[in-house]
Amino acid sequence: MQPLSQQTIAIVKASVPALAQYGTAITRAMYRRLFQDDHIAALFNHSHQGEDGTQTKALADAILAYAANIDNLGVLAPAVERIAQKHVGLQIQAEHYPYVARALLGAIAEVLGEAATEEVLRAWGEAFWFLANVLLARETSLYGELAAADGGWSGWREFVVADKVRESGVITSFLLRPHDGGAVIRHKPGQYLSFLLPVPGQPVRRNYSISSAPNGRTYRISVKREKHGAASRWLHDTVRVGDILAVSPPAGDFFLAERPQRPVVLLSGGVGLTPMVSMVETIAEKHPALETHFIHGTSSGSTHALDQHVRSLARSNGNIRVATFYSDPEEGDRAGVSHDHDGFISIDWLKRNTPFDQADFYLCGPKAFLRVFAGGLAQAGVPTDRIHYEFFGPSEEIMAA
Repeated sequence: MQPLSQQTIAIVKASVPALAQYGTAITRAMYRRLFQDDHIAALFNHSHQGEDGTQTKALADAILAYAANIDNLGVLAPAVERIAQKHVGLQIQAEHYPYVARALLGAIAEVLGEAATEEVLRAWGEAFWFLANVLLARETSLYGELAAADGGWSGWREFVVADKVRESGVITSFLLRPHDGGAVIRHKPGQYLSFLLPVPGQPVRRNYSISSAPNGRTYRISVKREKHGAASRWLHDTVRVGDILAVSPPAGDFFLAERPQRPVVLLSGGVGLTPMVSMVETIAEKHPALETHFIHGTSSGSTHALDQHVRSLARSNGNIRVATFYSDPEEGDRAGVSHDHDGFISIDWLKRNTPFDQADFYLCGPKAFLRVFAGGLAQAGVPTDRIHYEFFGPSEEIMAA
């Protein structure tokens, strides 16, 4: 692959101030152009779009980061891996990229007007396709690895809903078994599955974390019913045992180390506990000597899922410790009985009750939760290579908080 020309690098870096000022306007215009093609629009989660959508700002920040670091792309390697994993989960293919290129360059021209000279557009075209080819190379490799793995497959595979279990007032688990009766890839604990769901009116693609340890036979996902979530409401209200769902192979760059070398703190908020349950099941089975702290915060007992399951793992393994926090206990919730602590998890509590200076921290939860703990742990002296996080929704630079 040809390196970027020095002229392109200079032009793109010179556009950083304009991107900082007009970035969200550009990405808003870009999405408007993209969504004129129905088959491209169907690739996106539209709850994250729109003028106030978080994806608009997230993409603007990503483009700005690319421009600012275009002469030092090594620092963007983690972001490239995360994007490639998302693309593979959602089955993004090479033929989709030209639509994005046209939409992006058209949006730059539309928003910047006369400042978007032919030279500027040519440079951004070259910069886009350079990054696109980096992503495509990684995605091609990932697709090949997943197809060749034991139990692997490519594209969308049919899975039967073998069981449906209500875990709390808002979270339901779905046990998935391959319709063809074959094996499945042993996912890395923490990864997710992507689904092509036939929601009436518009099929949608969604990612859901796997909430079970790898077993080669089945997967389990545990889904929160969102008030305005078309996909989650459809899963909760319409899907029944025996129904068939289209699923792509496991993906994601957030997962438990294959051979953990340090104590582990699994820290979650709300439905963010789902990948942590996969991790703690794996630890109980494969790493029983590993010091593990499963720490979870939710509003009350009515929203708390899989608690007895996690505590049963802890009771059978003296190295797993569980602590739960309820921010808004309801009638019948009592600290020391239904949960461990009232209020919120804090950095100070973690310092007092976990191997803070030695542990790897795995975080998953709402955006506000991650801002508090990803940034708070770093500020408290935890090296960033010991802070691992997953978030639900568009990518944002959590550590910047």
